[in-house]
Amino acid sequence: MTFKDIGLSGAKTHSIVRTSGPTLDDPVSSGGDHTPRSRLSHTGVLVAGLALGLAIASGASYAGDQEDAAHAQSQPDAIRTMRSDLVNRSQEIHWPDGFDPSTADLFSHNEIVVDASCEHVWSKIVDARDWPRWYPNSKDVRIVGGGGTVLHANSVFRWTTFGLSLESRIHEFVPNTRIGWYGYAPGTQPTFYHTWYLTPKDGVCVVTMDEVGKGAGAIRLRQSNESLMHRGHDLWLVTLKWVSENGALDK
Repeated sequence: MTFKDIGLSGAKTHSIVRTSGPTLDDPVSSGGDHTPRSRLSHTGVLVAGLALGLAIASGASYAGDQEDAAHAQSQPDAIRTMRSDLVNRSQEIHWPDGFDPSTADLFSHNEIVVDASCEHVWSKIVDARDWPRWYPNSKDVRIVGGGGTVLHANSVFRWTTFGLSLESRIHEFVPNTRIGWYGYAPGTQPTFYHTWYLTPKDGVCVVTMDEVGKGAGAIRLRQSNESLMHRGHDLWLVTLKWVSENGALDK
């Protein structure tokens, strides 16, 4: 099953295509005179639908099981995405030592065009504690050390994604352009590196999201459900596009 099957075809991997993303023909997107409670109600319906789509498209968690592995091995190469993601990955990403995509155990590349300024899109990305309001694959986001709600250079934050409780540490931070963080279980060495790259182009913002995984956990995920991370990132980009273009959740 693909995001097209569940109506979430806004994110593109191989080409940059303007799409409308998930929208609502209602006061949330049209700006009518309705109360904040009405906005919250509509938003909750959309986010719940997106969460259901992720569950249907992705499966339960990173770990998977033997049945998932057998099923994945039987699928055509067309849905085993790591090879094509490596071919289409951005050459502009700054990878830290030990996280070269060419030697990765798991890799995902996703890209979307957002009809908004990169400054506005950036404000949604760095407002980490607000992610769960619009990205259903995140919860319990907390910036460690009293760091407020917004990510900065060297921020450390804890959160749950793909059913895993993780700690992440900002490694690269160039306002409105680049942000990258390590991901790891608290108290362990980094095993994932997640990066965003924003490029303004003709009045819109091209958003690239790449991630490398290494080690036993990444290998298990690739064997059991290789495209899970790719599809989860598709969802993140589609919902980012929605909140950036419609302003439904602007504070």
